[in-house]
Amino acid sequence: MIRTLLDGLYRFAGYLAGVFLLAIFLLMMSLSLGRGIGVNVPAGDDFAAWSMAAMAFLGLAYTFRSGELIRIGLILDRLPAAGRRAVEIVCLAAGSAIIAFFAWHAVQMTYDSWRFNDMSQGVLAVPLWIPQLGYSLGLTILAIAFLDELVHGLRGGAPRYEKPPAATPEEIVNRAAESGL
Repeated sequence: MIRTLLDGLYRFAGYLAGVFLLAIFLLMMSLSLGRGIGVNVPAGDDFAAWSMAAMAFLGLAYTFRSGELIRIGLILDRLPAAGRRAVEIVCLAAGSAIIAFFAWHAVQMTYDSWRFNDMSQGVLAVPLWIPQLGYSLGLTILAIAFLDELVHGLRGGAPRYEKPPAATPEEIVNRAAESGL
């Protein structure tokens, strides 16, 4: 049940990142087309920037779990299985600690913005805690994903964020094409 809940949380964050990507597209198109016909979108640049930050941070956990987050495997691929597992655990522990630190401070900053009623300095006065929610929520979900993987690794499980090796030449070509090589 918890596995389903966590996978659903990561998927929800990915979908929410997609919604913000769509919002960026709509804002940028309305800003571009509006200039041509003399219509101004108040604070459109601010909303596009906030949407971009929310999209980036909310998409991290889903990207991590999908095996698409950039990782350096040059050293890991050359280690024996036991050494590789130990290095993976150390990296997951360090990553969990670092991301939890940033998530804690992001949530604290968002809470302080709400508590002090901080407002944006743009054309429209928007409470800053609203755009900061995407940042703090994305980092918190990423911290959960890292801790989830750390516990899974400590229990002896293979990393779930790694894609299995390509089985066919076509799959190798598809992966290379997807990565932009």
